[in-house]
Amino acid sequence: MASRESFLEKASPYIAMITLRFGYAGLSIISKLSLNSGMSHYVLVVYRHAFATLAMAPFALILERKVRPKMTLSIFSKIFLLALLGPVIDHNFYYLGLKYTGAAFLGALINILPATTFVMAVIFRMEKIELRKVKCQAKIAGTVVTGAGAMLMTLYKGPLMGMAWTRQAHAGGVAPLAVGPTSREMFLGSMFIVIATLAWSALFILQTHTIKQYSAQLSLTTLVCFTGTLQAVVVTFVMERRVSVWTIGFDMNLFAAAYAGVVASGIAYYVQGLVIEKRGPVFASAFTPLGLIVVAVMSSFFLGEKIYLGGVLGGLVIVVGLCAVLWGKHKEMQEMETDAKSALPVATKADDPNMETVAGGGAGDEDTECKLVPSNGKVGGASAV
Repeated sequence: MASRESFLEKASPYIAMITLRFGYAGLSIISKLSLNSGMSHYVLVVYRHAFATLAMAPFALILERKVRPKMTLSIFSKIFLLALLGPVIDHNFYYLGLKYTGAAFLGALINILPATTFVMAVIFRMEKIELRKVKCQAKIAGTVVTGAGAMLMTLYKGPLMGMAWTRQAHAGGVAPLAVGPTSREMFLGSMFIVIATLAWSALFILQTHTIKQYSAQLSLTTLVCFTGTLQAVVVTFVMERRVSVWTIGFDMNLFAAAYAGVVASGIAYYVQGLVIEKRGPVFASAFTPLGLIVVAVMSSFFLGEKIYLGGVLGGLVIVVGLCAVLWGKHKEMQEMETDAKSALPVATKADDPNMETVAGGGAGDEDTECKLVPSNGKVGGASAV
């Protein structure tokens, strides 16, 4: 029974992140359909986080009413920045990139996320660089290879790939997109996706620090979504002057906003925070490639999107690089667990009430040792420096 619980505890971060990748894959497809129907991506961001706030607030108010930390200026500033990085910068540029390119291309290019997160983690001293160790070499090499794959996808289109599922989708009556994106649109879309990815990586890093101060995950998620909603409203009023863009009915636009809010923002922020707290930001971002396969297949079936050789080759290169990064991170975790197990426990006074702490050495000694001595005067073997 204990071994089963131990296995579930170790496997839960993997299961959580794999499940999230399927949720994000559905987000790409549904959002693309909504954007194709003419919905403003600025308005979609507002409704998305309004739904997320409404979905998470009841759980936060009820389940964390006794454990919610006190709000301070430092915590509020971090929440404000998290909302700016996620709901405003990341999601708006994400939807812009999706609009200019497509779900399959975005699903592939977004795989640079683990590499950008690793670089930022190194900059903020959350990851150590030890060039003599193979694990560090693997992470660095994987980061470089991932960047090369992203460049390949951006700069090289190549011939059209005749995928089996694409032919079946078209034969079943799924109409392909009327006009494919131009080279200029692909380049702009790629830049937008890269900006969104950088903002997402920064959110991972900042969320790691914020969790240490504000450990109530549900409340933190709710506050980020609520603050992001207010910020997104301001951005929308600046960018969209037409009142008609706010109109939404019982259609795909409403479903896209609700799905994105509940699944891709509310639940995703919460689960992502739990995983980051246990395994760190690099681990949480390393499962991004799984969405590549799901999005490619689903976008072919539901959107009739075309897949080109450049996208396939670039995606494969990115996956190879990410496997190297994930392998290096896995070896690092194994090393940390081994060091923790090999560390000998130190006896304290709390372990034995009959022990007394006695200082050794005189006033002139440079090194003073504190030993745990039984009340009978006999010196025990354990000592604490």
